Amino acid sequence: MSINDESAIRRNRTLIRWWLYAICLLVLAMVVVGGATRLTESGLSITEWKPIHGALPPLSDAEWQEEFAKYREIPQYEAINAGMTLDEFKFIFWWEWGHRLLGRFIGVAFFLPLVFFWVRGMIEPWLKPRLVAGLFLGGLQGAVGWWMVASGLVNRIDVSQYRLATHLTLACIIFAYLFWIARRLAPREAATAGEARRLAGFGKVFLALVFVQIFLGGLVAGLNAGFTYNTWPLMDGQFIPRGLLIMTPAWTNFFENVLTVQFQHRMTAYLLVIAVIVLFLRSKQVSGRKPVMMPARHLLGFVLLQVLFGIGTLLMHVQLHIALWHQAFAVIVLAGAVDYLAALKGPYPVRN
Repeated sequence: MSINDESAIRRNRTLIRWWLYAICLLVLAMVVVGGATRLTESGLSITEWKPIHGALPPLSDAEWQEEFAKYREIPQYEAINAGMTLDEFKFIFWWEWGHRLLGRFIGVAFFLPLVFFWVRGMIEPWLKPRLVAGLFLGGLQGAVGWWMVASGLVNRIDVSQYRLATHLTLACIIFAYLFWIARRLAPREAATAGEARRLAGFGKVFLALVFVQIFLGGLVAGLNAGFTYNTWPLMDGQFIPRGLLIMTPAWTNFFENVLTVQFQHRMTAYLLVIAVIVLFLRSKQVSGRKPVMMPARHLLGFVLLQVLFGIGTLLMHVQLHIALWHQAFAVIVLAGAVDYLAALKGPYPVRN
């Protein structure tokens, strides 16, 4: 491979990497807007899935009345919002419409540059299937989003917490997948083979634990569990409260018991704090070099900040602004965990 060819590859990688960073930023924004949609009880305000036509909001009073009439037919209206005005409906409608529009925008922002880079021959052959897989995951996320919304349109007044947690977790999987590719396209000093061998295993366990905590956070959101037991560090006056396994069969407590769901989210947070401290100290012991320690320091800081946001969200009874910071920092912690592993793995080699 000539010097000019290698230079062109690195230049193309820079463009693709920054494009992927932009997509990741949009996914982060999507998670935050999705959180706001949930907290404002807006997610069921649009009762149909129209991937193309739905990009246009109601443009006349008659169209607004039609949308409002559809909403009044679902159980949530009767149970929670009976008697709401059209202006009140518009407030929740705009949140959900904005969430869906942002999803469409992300699809376009991913697809059009992908086609451009592909046609211009700027994507290395090994990278093409990876990017196509990212496009597929985005389409799957749209379908999962509607699957989630559909669960709240009949016989329920909100969406299934199982489906909401799945929707959130898949969004974070997409973020992690694209961020991993972007970080490994970046020129950076890699960890040594010995450092990677001794640290990667724990880094992967930590990443898996972050995904578990994100899924548990989705259950908390789906059950509105953050609005109960708003004290810390005790729950209902105890560190380990009574009633954790009050439901039968026992396994349902971990997904449907508000007390248990919030408790396990708290305990996993403590476990993450311990794990990130161990990861940091282990990185210092094994390496201590900047390429390894910088992402380890970032990850430690992100986790500690996230804990503060989580405690604040709880004590402030899930006020919108602090709750959205908490949700955003979950993705930032995820980014830190991915970056740590990317630092151990090193950049993608330049191939013939």
